[in-house]
This record gives sequence, structure tokens and C-alpha cells, in this order.
Amino acid sequence: MENLLRPLIVVGGSVALTLVIGWATDLLLRKADQRHPETPMWGLLRRGRIPYQLVLCAAFLRGAYDEAQVLETYEVGVGRVLTLVLIGATAWLVIRIAAAVVETSYSRYARTHHNAARVRRVRTQVTLIVRVVSAIVGVVAAAAMLLTFPAMRAAGASLLASAGILGIVAGVAAQSTLSNMFAGLQIAFGDMVRIGDTVVVDGEWGTVEEITLTFLTVRTWDERRLTMPVSYFTSKPFENWSRGGAEMTGIVYWHLDHSAPTDLMREKLRDILRECPAWDGRAHNLSVTDTTPNTMQVRALVTAKDADDIWTVRVTVREEMLRWLADHHPYALPRVNTADAAVPPPRDGRGTLPEGRRPVKDGHLSAPDGKVTRRAHGTPRH
Repeated sequence: MENLLRPLIVVGGSVALTLVIGWATDLLLRKADQRHPETPMWGLLRRGRIPYQLVLCAAFLRGAYDEAQVLETYEVGVGRVLTLVLIGATAWLVIRIAAAVVETSYSRYARTHHNAARVRRVRTQVTLIVRVVSAIVGVVAAAAMLLTFPAMRAAGASLLASAGILGIVAGVAAQSTLSNMFAGLQIAFGDMVRIGDTVVVDGEWGTVEEITLTFLTVRTWDERRLTMPVSYFTSKPFENWSRGGAEMTGIVYWHLDHSAPTDLMREKLRDILRECPAWDGRAHNLSVTDTTPNTMQVRALVTAKDADDIWTVRVTVREEMLRWLADHHPYALPRVNTADAAVPPPRDGRGTLPEGRRPVKDGHLSAPDGKVTRRAHGTPRH
């Protein structure tokens, strides 16, 4: 009877004590979160209650296992399993605590600083810091788990002796991976690109959605995801529209007839922008930038606070201006001229018209008395 009750008491007591301590700790964190809503620390720490309870349970069972006298034949194996669970749960808990601390620091920084570019920069750095800490803790936990096996401890000396050769081989084999990792750190702390930046890579326009130590994800305007190695952004040129501030200037072009009323178009542009919520009110302009034999190129400059708004302003100005021209000034729209071309009159050797002659309609020449004598191209009129 004693052999049955002792294991039940030890195991059941360890589990019950773990649940009680875990419940009490979660209750304290919940009350602290309600009393201090200005900081997310306590709410983030509650995410670690599962690894916290695993650590407690594994520690209690590992400490009381010798007294429980359960599965004595497999004592070594069960003890090693409990040790592995304890190490893994501890690493999990450390990662959750580190993430909570880093996220709390970022939240405080974001509340006190209103510069969007700096906030995105810190967010990128915080994300990579959490990933680096998680990787280091995971490697240390894996090494600690391996060292619990006697065979691995015996091989430790030979592994250390060959560490130099293995490091060279691993460096050559993982050259691209290591370059991406260093490129990720360079991006995070070099402020080249940040989460939330608007970039143009390989002709694709999008927003940086995720940055890791090895790859970067860009979300395009049509909801596609471009996954690219971070080494691309350190070795090739790319456009960062959010660099140095999110404000942007956009351009809208029209190809119109030479008779288009540019002065009225300037007034209409001002009216359109006043009714467009995406316009930030900083600047606007309209001017003729080029001309061809059939049309002229009219350019409008508009401003907005970020890339999304500048797109809205551009399409709104383009659409409203074309509608206004079609309704009120249809002659300003480009058209194909099908009229007969005027024939130049004959000239004397000096390049001037004969004395007393002047060109008239349909290529005819007038005489000094005002009568039309012959056609300009030399054919007598009948």
C-alpha cells in the first residue's frame, strides 16, 4: 500500500503545487496589469505561464523523484527526461521574459517619440534583438541537453580540439547563410530599411512587412509577398521612399491640345486638392513641361504625408481634371487634325514674296489691286 501511495502523493503533490503556484502567479500578474495599464509588461509576462508551470512541475518531480520510488528500473532514463524537460522549459521561459522586456521598452519608446521613422527603426531593431536572443538561448539549451548524456561529455574534448577545423568547414559551407545573418544585423542597426518602409525592389512597389536574420518580406500593393534574402539590400540598389521621412511628392501628367487653358487648370487643381483629404496641404504646382507637334505635356506636382496617400492624391487629381476638361473644355483634349495643310507661297531668290503680293486662303496670291491672279503652287486658276 505504501508503495502505491508514496508515488501518488509525490507526483500528485508536485502537480497540485505547480497548479496552485501557477494560478497565484497569474492572478498577481493580472492584478498588476489592471493597476498599471500604462505598461504592457505584466500582460506580456502572462504569456509565459505555460513554460513557467512546466519549469515548476519538472523541478518538483526531479527533486522528489528519488523519494517517489517509481519505475526504479528506469530511474536513470526518467531522471534524464525530466532534466531535458526542465532545460527546455527554462529556455522557453527565458525567451518569453526577454520578449516581454524588449516589447515593453519598445512600447514606452513609441509613446514618447512621435517620429514615425525612428519608431520603425527601433521596431526593426527590437524584432531582430528578440530573434538573436531566442537563437542564443536555443543553442545554449540544446548544448545543455546534449551534455546530459555521458557520451557527449566524453566527446567534448575531441569536439573542442577539432572546433577550429569544423569552424572553417562550417563557414565555407554556410557562407550564404552567414552573410545573410550579418546583413540582417547591418540592416537593423545601420538604418538602411525598417519595418513599415515603402520600398521599390526589382520594379515592385510594396511595404516591408517582416525582417529576420536571413530574409525580408515585402508586401506589395496587390497583397502579394516578396521574400528576398537580406543580403540583397546590402549588395544592390533599391528605392526607399520612407527614408528621411514619410512625406512624398507625386507627379501627374496630361497630354493635351495646345489650346488647353493652363491658368484655369491651375485653379481647378487647387479646388480638387482642397476637397481631397489625402493631400497634406504642403505644396502643389501645375506647369507645361514639354510640347510636341500635336500636344503639350502638362505636369502637376502634389504632396502627401506617405506613399499610400500620395497614390490616392495622384489618381484623384488625374481623374477629376480629365472629367472637368471633358465637361467644360473639350477642345483641350488631344485630337487628330485632319484639315488640309496650307501650301507655302512661291518666293523670290531672296526668300521673300513678290512685291505687292500676299498669301490668301487656299494657297492663292493676291495682286497689288487685291485680285487673285493665280494659285500659290503655280497652277493657273480657271
